Amino acid sequence: MSTTQTPPVLAAELAQAWADIQRYHPELPDLAAPESLIGESSSACGHELSFERLLHEAVHGVAAARGVRDTSRAGRYHNRRFLAIAEELGLDHPEEPHPSSGFSLVTLTPEAKRRYRPTIERLQRALKAHSAATAGDTARSFRGPAARHGSSGGGVRVKAVCDCGRNVRVVPSVLAQAPIVCGGCGKPFRIPEVVGAAS
Repeated sequence: MSTTQTPPVLAAELAQAWADIQRYHPELPDLAAPESLIGESSSACGHELSFERLLHEAVHGVAAARGVRDTSRAGRYHNRRFLAIAEELGLDHPEEPHPSSGFSLVTLTPEAKRRYRPTIERLQRALKAHSAATAGDTARSFRGPAARHGSSGGGVRVKAVCDCGRNVRVVPSVLAQAPIVCGGCGKPFRIPEVVGAAS
């Protein structure tokens, strides 16, 4: 495999791995933006991108599809409802929850490792090639969004506004990937001024 792999290729591998999970769990919604996981960091959901982390995210997807509230404390604390779905998808957790993140630190069961072995190996190759291709190349590196529930990882969010006055907080690199469109006026959100970096 080439070491010049780009984030879109890794995004395709993530989408394929997600589809592999969907074969066993058809209620899992489609992964809208696999590239958003590249470089994303969240203390609640795990720092490193891996199949285990992807399966963790799939638990949240199944919970959303079922209308189950699987976290609290701004998404940091993963409750027993999260754990129950995690066990269905092939993840395990120690008996006692972590005081601040609950049952977020899940691991693959031996059965899940066997079931997803080809997927895990394929994704590991893609991640390794992606790391080699982007090592030391911060201009090309994609820094994904901060965790969806407001954790501090993933980059600094700034205010983006639309013409009707609504605003959202977003990582600039995420907004650069594709427009985020306002549901109120239908126009794209934009960052009104350049935020100067501290020197």
